[in-house]
Amino acid sequence: MTGLKTVILDKISRCEAVVGVIGLGYVGLPLAVEMAEAGYRTIGFDVQRKKVDAVNAGQNYIGDIVGNTLKEVVEEGKLSATSDFDFIRDVDAVLICVPTPLDQYQQPDISYVKNSTESVARRLHRGMLVVLESTTYPGTTEELLKPILESSGLRCGEDFYLAFSPERVDPGNKTYRTKNTPKVVGGVGQEATAVAAALYRNVLSGGVYEVSSPAVAEMEKLLENTYRNINIGLANEMAIICNRMGINVWEVIDAAKTKPYGFQAFYPGPGLGGHCIPLDPFYLTWKAREYDYHTRLIETSGEINTAMPEYVVDRAMKVLNKNRTAMNGARVLVLGVAYKADIDDCRESPALHVLEHLEREGALVSYYDPYIPEVRHKGRIYRGEAALTDELLQSADIAIICTAHAAFDYERIQRLSKEVFDTRNAMRDVKDRSNIELL
Repeated sequence: MTGLKTVILDKISRCEAVVGVIGLGYVGLPLAVEMAEAGYRTIGFDVQRKKVDAVNAGQNYIGDIVGNTLKEVVEEGKLSATSDFDFIRDVDAVLICVPTPLDQYQQPDISYVKNSTESVARRLHRGMLVVLESTTYPGTTEELLKPILESSGLRCGEDFYLAFSPERVDPGNKTYRTKNTPKVVGGVGQEATAVAAALYRNVLSGGVYEVSSPAVAEMEKLLENTYRNINIGLANEMAIICNRMGINVWEVIDAAKTKPYGFQAFYPGPGLGGHCIPLDPFYLTWKAREYDYHTRLIETSGEINTAMPEYVVDRAMKVLNKNRTAMNGARVLVLGVAYKADIDDCRESPALHVLEHLEREGALVSYYDPYIPEVRHKGRIYRGEAALTDELLQSADIAIICTAHAAFDYERIQRLSKEVFDTRNAMRDVKDRSNIELL
């Protein structure tokens, strides 16, 4: 064991290491809170002053943080936030948790990762551990981060350690949170892997699985979400086929999942949403081109899922046609714009594309979501209805359920609506189905 490894492992085991977390969003803030709760002095870094001020005031803006935990660790002096990146000089381990979106050409935008790494490189010191958690293409850690960090004059594996450990955040999941979700870690060299794994084991209860390199960890993350993307694409295609054949796809899936092996249930819907599943596969397709490979299955699944909002509008149009009502000028109420049930997150939500397509067809569109009073999409601000009143339901020619929030009274929605198009099977327990159309 090298002296460098011994020193940092000793700091980690004694909870004397200072931990920095760059990016205080859905990934970074819960992780920072867990680090602080475990006893590490933790500094959160973010360029958005609003987030920094909220953290320092103990004000939680992330649903996955339970109760008053954030406020408690801030008041105890274990967690603070800043926009001054010079404080990176004070940390022993820095975890990078910044966004990795796609650009307008569906290509990876790693500018946030690059900028954050450059900020670290300017303050890098001997004995520091750097871990990237942001989802990205295989090779990023070693091909992008390592050269930037070594521009400081320090050598990876000799003066500092570098690793990749993919975030696994599922907003709204009541069972698995940051604390108890297993962690995958791959470092540049065995010592880096061991040091990063030691830090996570001291903080998280879900266990740590070590892999041989950052590239394996990077690819593992893409496999997780590509797997879900493709299987949801299959479920969506099955829904389209079943509709044409007059078969209830939801009943088909319920029957299939009785098989105790070889089948995992995935469900259709108005499209894909969230910060991972719609985006991550494109990182893999982009990188695969470098190796002269065309990811046919992944891209086909993406095409199916991307087309679902337009399919939803087409189906809604057919429901209206049965009542001799044109979509142009029809009053359409969209119920739920969050990308999944019971959260306030509308990133990449398919409901936003449904709104867009409805307006393109001339519909008079309104929406109600108890968690999201207003939303911005393609430069436009949509403001939701203040309440789901009887008058609102009765005045709509059709209500389209895009998000299956538990807060919705589905019996009431069915009773007061002229027509309901349920894209989530949210009304499965409603007995009167005379005005319900399923995806």
